[in-house]
Amino acid sequence: MKEVKGQFGRRKNVWTVAKNAYEKGLSYAYRDRRTKKRNFRALWIQRINAGARLHGMSYSELMGKLHAKDINLNRKVLADLAMNNPEAFKAIVDAVK
Repeated sequence: MKEVKGQFGRRKNVWTVAKNAYEKGLSYAYRDRRTKKRNFRALWIQRINAGARLHGMSYSELMGKLHAKDINLNRKVLADLAMNNPEAFKAIVDAVK
């Protein structure tokens, strides 16, 4: 009952409803820890693609050339540079052109 404290309606004070809500919540938490990774990777790819297109390149071209030149920056770092430090991102794009 301690785990469902603060929930709405009978979920907080009826044992069987609370138990079901708790178990369902655990399954959602397990599932969504994996979904979160998926969503962040998709977001990073969108940000890199937007930054790359500002410099006349597509995402796939940029990533292919990065791997060919053996520049090992992951998508999280590239997306952060594209959003918060466009000059550094432009330098990376110019390095692979």
